[in-house]
Amino acid sequence: MIVRFGYVAMSTVVKNASPSKTMTFKSFGKLADREAALRKLEHVAAENLHNTLRLLKHNRAYNIQVYRFSSKLIPLATHGELADWDPFPALQNDFAAIGDYVKRHEMRVSFHPDHFTVLSTPRPEVLESSIRDLEHHVRMLDAMGLSARAKNNIHVGGAYGDKKSAGERFKANVTALPDKLKERLTFENDDKTFNTPETLELCEQLGIPMVLDIHHQWVNNEGEDPADLWPRILKTWQSPYAQAGSDPEDPLPPKIHASSPKSPSDSRSHADHVEAGPLLDFLRKIAPYTERVDVMLEAKLKDGALFALMEDLGFYSSEGVRVIDEASVEIAP
Repeated sequence: MIVRFGYVAMSTVVKNASPSKTMTFKSFGKLADREAALRKLEHVAAENLHNTLRLLKHNRAYNIQVYRFSSKLIPLATHGELADWDPFPALQNDFAAIGDYVKRHEMRVSFHPDHFTVLSTPRPEVLESSIRDLEHHVRMLDAMGLSARAKNNIHVGGAYGDKKSAGERFKANVTALPDKLKERLTFENDDKTFNTPETLELCEQLGIPMVLDIHHQWVNNEGEDPADLWPRILKTWQSPYAQAGSDPEDPLPPKIHASSPKSPSDSRSHADHVEAGPLLDFLRKIAPYTERVDVMLEAKLKDGALFALMEDLGFYSSEGVRVIDEASVEIAP
């Protein structure tokens, strides 16, 4: 099984390359000239996109093929008071440069819209803003010229005192979405509410691929071994929505999220690094029937944690782990 590792948004290795520089609406409102304020927002966004391209080039240098974009590329992009502002024409070339680089080097990229993007909500105004946020993320991927292989990963959301009703509401709201949004979606189990079996059942019913977060599963479960559910999770990656935009000869591999608990007393928070042992234990269990898997590391040290994990995995060379390059390994079945 080929395993590729990636990281989230920020680099702790490349200095002064934040893709998430922002401006608050309060600061925006203090600028008397609104048009000048909008141009300033676009300038900040262009800098974020420039730094994103820098990070992609850094990733390429180290053979990191899996990367999650920051959702904060365009400050205040979905703010209700700026509904008349369209930043995309001014940023067209910046987005295109990122997309061209991703396609040229066959990278796997994604977004993870923020926690306020909730499709299980009972509140119409929250649902409306959630859909608007998904549309914004899809528009960014479209501006990059990327196919539906580039996904937006979200959690199911809150239970609001009645998890069964929340799940049914989630299904209805997802079903009502246009295909251009659904074909870019993946759903992830969370650490407090919708666990792995519950999220998997929703994915199966909706035809949406599931991203298994093994850390979340460790702290929120029904006693199941995640490896026992993997055959079903793997099957969700064969659905039409999962493979939208993919070449049948090059199907999109399943993806998992991996991190380690910060401490025994704070088991839900992410540690700086990822422990190799527990992750490798899971990967070995699924290796006999999984050709490829991509692993998004959600450690605090970002790419620094990736490099440290790869160094640790090198010590397992006599135990069926072959290091391919700086960011991928092969695990013997």
